[in-house]
Amino acid sequence: MDDIQKIKDENEKLKMMNENKSNLIFISAHQIRTSLSALKWILKMFSNKELGDINSEQKDYIEKAISSNERIISIVNNLLSLNHSDETCLTLNLKQVNFPNILEKIIFEFSGETKNKNINIVYNKAETLTPEIKCDEDMIIVVLQNLIENAIKYSFNDTTVTISLTNNSNSELEMSVHNQGIGIKDEDKMKIFDKFYRAKNAIEKDTNGSGFGLFSTKSIIEKHNGKIWFESSKEAGTTFFITLPIS
Repeated sequence: MDDIQKIKDENEKLKMMNENKSNLIFISAHQIRTSLSALKWILKMFSNKELGDINSEQKDYIEKAISSNERIISIVNNLLSLNHSDETCLTLNLKQVNFPNILEKIIFEFSGETKNKNINIVYNKAETLTPEIKCDEDMIIVVLQNLIENAIKYSFNDTTVTISLTNNSNSELEMSVHNQGIGIKDEDKMKIFDKFYRAKNAIEKDTNGSGFGLFSTKSIIEKHNGKIWFESSKEAGTTFFITLPIS
């Protein structure tokens, strides 16, 4: 009997170690990808001479850096896909965090990309907002990165991304991210949160992507007992909504 219990304890220990390893890879890979995306747009600003003149040799080196950066982003996307083939791997480390502060930092991270595409970000925050919620901060950062990155990626140039944050009740925080972009076609709406799924118009707009972002976003939100949904049309663009319990 002692041997059986020992085996069970060892299995539980190994399971916990595997979950911790998967979470670490998942969070780190997402944060690396966001930083690489920011670097990509800064390099492109140099390459396009938006930050001053460069000579042909400098431009050649910058183009090589951009190409290397794209390859690393692709590797990180593959790492994310392989690491989290099952959403049950996600475990949460809950603590009180200031949600608006996190959101403002993430918006700033994308300033290089929005400038390059001439996209304006409008951030609307309710005056009566309850700022703190209990959540896994690293996981929520992944959610915000995914939603804002997608909004920018699939926007048309010279448009606006609108991010709104409010209390929809005394017990929930609601955020919406609206873009003026390609929209989600009716035939894709039922599959948009499926693992590895990418709509045809999304692939045409941006060939890079694993189809894992919205799947992982939905998994994280639901692990927090929250909800995620969207509204989309070709004429009006797309709005993603999330709610998270305040306590």
